[in-house]
Amino acid sequence: MPNRELKTILIAEQPGLLRDGIASLCTASGRFRVLACVECGEEAWRLIEKLRPDAALIDLQTPRLDALVIARRLCGMIDWPDPPPTRCIILSCRSDRKTVLEALRAGAQGFLLRSSTGDHLLDCLDRVLDGGIYVSPGVDVQQLFSADRRGVPDDPLDTLSPREYQVFSLLVEGVRPKEIAARLGVSPKTVDTYRVQLMRKLGIHDVPGLVKYAVQRRLIPLADSAGAD
Repeated sequence: MPNRELKTILIAEQPGLLRDGIASLCTASGRFRVLACVECGEEAWRLIEKLRPDAALIDLQTPRLDALVIARRLCGMIDWPDPPPTRCIILSCRSDRKTVLEALRAGAQGFLLRSSTGDHLLDCLDRVLDGGIYVSPGVDVQQLFSADRRGVPDDPLDTLSPREYQVFSLLVEGVRPKEIAARLGVSPKTVDTYRVQLMRKLGIHDVPGLVKYAVQRRLIPLADSAGAD
């Protein structure tokens, strides 16, 4: 069989078995070449601009520059010369409707659960690099989009703007406001404004209350809430 050019991949994920496994599966498939594995969003963006990989797999919790910020930036790079802009795949441990929708609305072409199998990873890469959209089988796609077509949302989380939901997600994961500001590229005062607005919409008045709400909604596991203040 004739050799075909390998698609190039960048991985932004904390060091560990998952990142090593993703890189190994991509390489072992014989279809992909991993250009870089990085730990933070800032480094991921720098290398995306420099190396222009065909796809970037970015963990939703990547520090120092938010994954959805990177997805939005890539959507704005329509004037890149050939090769076309990097396709963005978000990695997440969360499968709730709001998280998936916000990732897709931000411009991500793939949403892959961290609990996915190796076959799912390769299927995701193939579909996204072929110009399609991929959502992990662990996500209820029918409920995801049928609920989005209803006229008035009945889920309080649906009242949050994309930025308010990002701030909510990071707060309940234990990220400090200063780090949230850095990840989103806004001022700490702006983060505080989002915090006040989202708490008002949810009828919750402090961060521990937000964490309790997130646990009840199964947005985060109970163990992740231990360090909230």
